[in-house]
Formats: sequence, C-alpha cells, structure tokens
Amino acid sequence: MDTAFYKQSANEVLASFGTSSTGLSGEQVAELRDQYGANLLNEAPRKTKWAILLDQFKDVMVIILIIAAGISFAVGEHTDAYVILAIIAGNAWMGYAQANNAEESIRMLQKMSAQFAVVLRNNHPAKIDATELVPGDLIQLEAGNIVPADARLVEVNSLKTDEASLTGESHSIEKLSDPVDGDHLVPGDQLNMVFKGTVVSNGSAKAVVTATGMNTELGKIAGLMDSEEQKTPLQQRLARFSRQLAVVVLIICVAIFGFGLLRGESAFGMFLTALSLAVAALPEALPAVITIALAQGARRMVRQNALIRKLPAVETLGSVTYICSDKTGTLTQNIMTVEREWHVPDQETLFYQALLLNNEVQTGKDGALLGDSTETALVQYAIAQGLSRETALESVPIENRLPFDSVRMRMSTLHPYNGRYVVLTKGAPAKIADVLAPGQENEVKGWLEQNRTWAAEGLRVLFFGYRILDQKPEKMDETIEKDLRFLGMVAIIDPPREEVIAAIEDCREAGIRTVMITGDQPLTAQAIADRLRISWAQGSKAVTGAEMAEWNDFELEQNVTETSIYARVSPEQKLRIVKALQQNGEFVAMTGDGVNDAPSLKQANIGVAMGITGTDVSKDAAEMVLLDDNFTTIVKAVHEGRRIYENIRKFILYVLSCNLAEILTIFSAPLLGFAIPLLPIHILWINLVTDGLPGLALVAESAEKDIMKRPPRPPKESLFAGGLLTRILLSGLVMTAAALLIQGWAAYRGLDVKSQQTAVFSTLCFVQLMNAHSVRSVYHSLFASDLFANRGMWLAFVLTALLQTAIVFVPWLQPIFKTTALEPATILAIGVVTFSSLLFLELIKFVVRRRYLGGKAEKNPRTPANQS
Repeated sequence: MDTAFYKQSANEVLASFGTSSTGLSGEQVAELRDQYGANLLNEAPRKTKWAILLDQFKDVMVIILIIAAGISFAVGEHTDAYVILAIIAGNAWMGYAQANNAEESIRMLQKMSAQFAVVLRNNHPAKIDATELVPGDLIQLEAGNIVPADARLVEVNSLKTDEASLTGESHSIEKLSDPVDGDHLVPGDQLNMVFKGTVVSNGSAKAVVTATGMNTELGKIAGLMDSEEQKTPLQQRLARFSRQLAVVVLIICVAIFGFGLLRGESAFGMFLTALSLAVAALPEALPAVITIALAQGARRMVRQNALIRKLPAVETLGSVTYICSDKTGTLTQNIMTVEREWHVPDQETLFYQALLLNNEVQTGKDGALLGDSTETALVQYAIAQGLSRETALESVPIENRLPFDSVRMRMSTLHPYNGRYVVLTKGAPAKIADVLAPGQENEVKGWLEQNRTWAAEGLRVLFFGYRILDQKPEKMDETIEKDLRFLGMVAIIDPPREEVIAAIEDCREAGIRTVMITGDQPLTAQAIADRLRISWAQGSKAVTGAEMAEWNDFELEQNVTETSIYARVSPEQKLRIVKALQQNGEFVAMTGDGVNDAPSLKQANIGVAMGITGTDVSKDAAEMVLLDDNFTTIVKAVHEGRRIYENIRKFILYVLSCNLAEILTIFSAPLLGFAIPLLPIHILWINLVTDGLPGLALVAESAEKDIMKRPPRPPKESLFAGGLLTRILLSGLVMTAAALLIQGWAAYRGLDVKSQQTAVFSTLCFVQLMNAHSVRSVYHSLFASDLFANRGMWLAFVLTALLQTAIVFVPWLQPIFKTTALEPATILAIGVVTFSSLLFLELIKFVVRRRYLGGKAEKNPRTPANQS
C-alpha cells in the first residue's frame, strides 16, 4: 500500500486493515495472506552454470583468439594454437569462477530479517515464523528484537530503534505513537513507524503491520538492486580495442594476400602467409597479461586493506571522477562522542554524576556499555574525566526513574543526596529551559544562545538540571520536573575520521570530487562536510531529499555536478544521484556500509563497502571492501588502479609496436629484394618469449611519481590516447628499420640466407628488449628514472638474452630453431643497431610528449584552485 500510515491515528490504521486491539482472526489472516503473500523478499533470478560459462566467450578479443587458434591449426602451427587455447581456457575459468560466486544480495537481505515475531491473534499472543506475518497483524516488540515487518506503532514505552543500516542515522531514534504531519516523509522522519530489518534498542511497543515482504522499505531496496552490471573502463576500452584490432587484422590479411597475387605467388601459399601474419599481429598474451596485472594488483591492495571481490574492479578506481560517500561509519567514526561541555562551576561533581547515572545504560559481562549511543557517549565522557560509574552509584544510588518520552523530551532520576534527595534531569534545551526555577532568566538567554551556536555546527545539545527535595516524593511523575537549577550542557556528534581530511585533499589533487550522501540531518551533514572540506564551491550548502524530490531527472542532471552535500535522502534518491552523475559522463565510486547504500553501491561503476561496520548486503553489492573501514584506503586503491591501467597501456604499446615491426619486416624485405627475413618458428619464439617475458615484467612496473597529479581517464577515452598510437607506429618503424638495416648489411657482406635470417631474428629480439625498457615510463625518459627499480624486467632481459644466445650458438638447438652461429662482426653490428634504436625510441617518446602533452605529464583540469 502507498497509504501514508504515519499521518493516521492508531485507530484509523487498525480500522483500515479490519483489525482491532485484540489482533486478527484466523479467517482474516488467511484472506490477507492470499492478498499479500508471504513476508519474504523476492530472490533474484539466477543464471545457469552453462549460461555463465558461455558468457565468458562473448568478448570480441576472445572470439578473435579462437579464430587465431583455428588459423594456427590450419597453417600447421600447432604449438601456437595450443598456447592460444590455453590462454582462452584460463581466462574463461577465472571469469566463470567470479560470475558463479556473484551477487547474493537479496539472500543477505533475507538473513537480516527477523526469523520470529510475537503476534497477537484472537487476543492471544503467539510466537510465529516472521514469514507468516500479514498486514493488519498486531505485533509486540522488545529491546533486542529485529523488527519483522514495517509497522505503525499503536503503543510505545520508551521505545528507541537503531535504523543506521536503513536510514544512515548515527543514533537511536525515539519513537512515538501519535500521528506525524508532513508529505512524502523519508523513513527516518516517520517517527511513529518501525521498519523491517531495524533493531529495537530500548523499550517496548505494540504495532500494527502495514507492509510485508517486497512492500516494506527493505523490500523496496531489494527491488532497487535489480540493476545492470556496470562495465569497467578497462572492459569498455578493451572492447573498443578488440573491434579496432579485428579490422586491422582483416586489412593486413587482404593487403598481403592481394600483394602476393600481384607478384605472381600461388593463391594458396599467399593465403597461408597472410593468415600466419594475421596470427602474428594478434597480441595473444594480452588477456593473460591483463589477468595477471589485475591479480597482482588485487594482492597488493589486500596488503593495503582493500579486498577486491571482482578482478576488473582493480583498475576501475583509476578512472573514477566522483566518490559518493555515505557519512556514517565511512567519513565518520560511527561512535557518538561528547565534543564540548559546560557546567555550573561549583557543581562539577553533580554534573558528572548526572552524565553517569541519568540514563538507561547497562554494563555487559565484558565491561562494555550497552544502550542508546547518545547515553553511552555521556557515560564514556564522564569516565574519561577520571570518574567511575560504580563510585557514583555508591554515592548517589538511583532510587527511581522517569523515562524519556517524545512529548516531555526529558528524563529524570531520583537519588539520595546528603540526607535529602536530588532529582537529576536531562533533555532537549528548550524543554529544560521551560522548567527552570525563577531567577535564572538572564542566564537562560546565554545558555540557549550557546545551544544555537553549537547546533549550527551540527552538534546535538543536551541540557542538564537538578532539584533538591527535602523528602522523597510520593510518586515519580512529571510534576517533579519543575523549579530546576541549571547544571550544565553537553554537545555530541559522530566525529569525522581525522585521516579523511588528507585523503579528500589527495582526491582533489587527483581530479576526483568527493560527495557526501547521507540520510542524516542537514545541519549535521553540513558540519561534517565543512570539517572535512568536502565542498568544492564556496558557500555550498546541503541539498535535502525533500528539495531533491522537487527536481525532475533533467534538473537533477543539471544540479548534480554543482552539489557536494546531500542530506536526509532515501535509498531511491541515492540511486538517482549516482545515475545522474553517470548521465553526465562521470565515472562514479560509491562508498557505504548500510542496507540503504546497497542499491547505489550496485549501480555505481565501482561499489566500495566497509568491511568492519558494513552489512553483508552492502559488502555483497560492492566490488571492493575496505577491511579497515578507512576512507584513506580508497586513495591508495586509486593510486593502484592508475598504476595498473598505465602498465596495461605500456604492455599494449610494447607488444603492438613489436608485432608491427615483425609484420613490416616480413612485408618490406621482399620489396627491397631481400630473402624472407623470418620463418614461422622465429615468429612463434618472438611472440611467446621476447614479447611474453618482458610483457609480464611490465605489469609489475612501479607507478610513475606524478601519477596522482593527473586527471582521471575519461571513460570513453581510447586506449591509444595521449599519443600512444603514434608511438606504436614510430616505434614499430624504428625496429623495422633496425632489422632491415642488419639484413641489408648481412646481404651486402654476402652472408647466406640462414645467417641473414638469424641476424634479423636476433636483432628483432634485442631491439624489442630495448623497447621494453623504453616503455617502462610513458612520460619520462628512461635515463631520468631508476633503471634498476624493476628487478623483474632485468630478470626477463637477462633470461631472454641468454635464451636467444643459446638458440643461436648451441648446436643441438640450431636445427630446431633454424638458426646458425653468427660471426663477431655481425654481433657487433647488431649491438650498435640495438643501442642506436634505444636512443631513437627515447627520442620518439620526447617528441610525442611535446606534441601531445606540451612537454609535461598531464595537466589536471580539476586542480584545487578550480574546486575552491
């Protein structure tokens, strides 16, 4: 039902369901269950294992590799084909394993729900399975209960509920049974309602069930979880790259086949040659290298307390432009804390005794304080001042209590005191001011002004008063709460994490905007945001859910990039914010810990859940879990994501420039009148060893020093942006020139064809090793960096060089690889050409940097100056 039950009286709600204070009858229950169904959340449809497996073979790159494997079998290169198939199988298995362990968010939501409920039917209380509840049932609630369904309160006794996981409120909510005025109130403002999955933290109540199953607020959140999986930037870029590569490979095949026919070669021979070169053009190791890069990054991130649930998400943070963060437990400590206090100078002891004893706090077996978070904060503060609750109880034991209620908004306790009695009272400032004894009027104005000052800073203020009685009152009622003397005041807040301020500044410098989205009150949200310096515009104010509800989708898209603080928003509105940012082309990370965060975590390009305070639902909806609940870990993850993306680009630059050199060398040599420069075994060796080993070393390359001063990569940006394609072409030409120069030199000296082929083969091998060193930095000169920082690269260099030397000079390997020993003059020539090639490759890097980046790494369009 969409009825606003919070507006109706208790009797009206009972009447609307045809029930009464004695509960439903058996016949009514049967009818209502037929109408509304069981009190269960729908389960998301699941793919079959076969469907999940088939999904792993739909990627364009995988299809190209399957075709390449078939071509390799056709031309007799079985080893190459088996390697390609092994790569395909390995990637498919990893993808299948991840998908098969996919989201179980709805099941986690069900686990959160209460298993049993105490219900009144036919005027008889009974404990039933919570799934059997129907709208109209009268349920009984006590402290510690999980609320089994959404319900309208009809009787309350000091009832408080913990709704942090649903609404984002960081303290327990005082509940009432009277109607509440207001249209379109968010759940956190419906004070006479309780909601499925929340916890009763204090008191007891009776309530009539108004919604069950998917109609509850928890069920609505479950419905929001049905959103499409967001592709990571890397997945998007690789998909475009695969399509582009497929076109290039097809053009190569047609061009070489046509050129051969024009020269009079046999059609079948040229067909096999063209297919062989097409296979050589494919970066077979790319999927494996990417998987290894992501896996290594995931391992490094775990050591930094960031657990990656889905491998592609490792790189995603490197492209994030917005981090939308929940407040409670993410930016703040999720611990209510007394931040300020003031007390009457000569009543310090009594003031701290009031903090210690005027509450419902209990002490657990392990000494932990149990109870309302605000009251435990008061006790902890007094203890921190060196006082003891036990000592206070011995000095002024509690003889009676008058519990807090939402009408009086006060609580009082009665204590023996120096042969008389003292009443200690705490409550809302205005409500305490109303019952102060005459003669304090001048001071009251100052106290209330202090309250307004603290409240404007987002602090929750409580006043304390006392009254001395000559004898014990006959009854404990509100008549004792009068003629109070002012005792003091405290200001409480859920404080921000200290380290978050620096983390947000790091995000700002990296071109990433931080947005706070919370269900808490606007003043509190604004205060925390100001302390954390989240706002990027001067005078930025919190936008409330009520204000946002007035915006249509177009207006939200217009306003969303100018808003940094959202308060009192519902889960649906969090989802709208994320979608609006995505519509503006932003790449969004969403952090959170509650059930209310789960839909937006799932919708975001990357969801980041809290590992300690986070609910199972939020963790399962997220791609990444912060094991230390520390916002600063996100900054480390961004750094790691950018590093991984750059290293994958380095590998693509390396492998495509090397493959281009092989193709151009084979294509150009006959045009220049030389013999065929490379044989199939040479191509296979270069692809598997010379490309593979340094390529694997590149993915472990350290991040460049200025990587966090660059702007995020636009999601639609090509893998070849920033001059990468130019570098591929020019680097390929340099290596081709080196190979042809050596072949020309060898032919000029009269060396036989096998010697020429061995010389070209070796030249390409060593020149490509130099290329691997050059691409270790995208923007900076190799000679200006730490040459020995990447030990893996030097290991790959030495191992590849030794293997290449072995297949050239070890006699029993020569027949296998169709090589011959080279004379010293040829070796010297290869060395000169190889080192000269490195200088040219570095020159190309310098020219490209000047051409595309103005001689600098990259300018960040979102500098602090632009965000202030």
